[in-house]
Amino acid sequence: MIPLGSPATDFSLLDTVSAEVKSLHDLKSDVATVIMFICNHCPYVIHVKEELARVAKDYQSKSISFIAISSNDVIQYPQDGPDKMKEFASENGFSFPYLYDQTQDIAKAYDAQCTPDLYVYDKDLKLVYRGQLDDSRPKNDIPVSGADLRAALDNILNSKPVNPIQRPSIGCNIKWK
Repeated sequence: MIPLGSPATDFSLLDTVSAEVKSLHDLKSDVATVIMFICNHCPYVIHVKEELARVAKDYQSKSISFIAISSNDVIQYPQDGPDKMKEFASENGFSFPYLYDQTQDIAKAYDAQCTPDLYVYDKDLKLVYRGQLDDSRPKNDIPVSGADLRAALDNILNSKPVNPIQRPSIGCNIKWK
């Protein structure tokens, strides 16, 4: 995991929702920016997709920006291709851009390992959280709540430090080329 305090790496990627190229600096917030590495087919993402959409809607109204990125190899996993990403975003009510990292360079720059993998940057684009959404996993009977991500965002909004003890995400490995 990249160290807390690390600066966000800039990028310019195709937003499959708007069909426009978007950069981190186009999308970042002056409060906090959440970058989520997700994909369409991973059972862990499917398990939390409604909560990801809900958390985004809850916090976008508080000026926190959300960005989703898929970096999977679409040759081996065509269900994660840009056309399917746009459908997935629409079907799940995503209110945030869903970017396609065709070269996988951005996933590597962020040291993303799995889907979902979540990163929260402060107003200065310094990393304050990297970890899980919550303790829920497919088939573990713990309700999906977004508790860990929500706690980090609430601390930022309340000008409190984010707890440095963070649990890494668990999910499907990014499908590397």
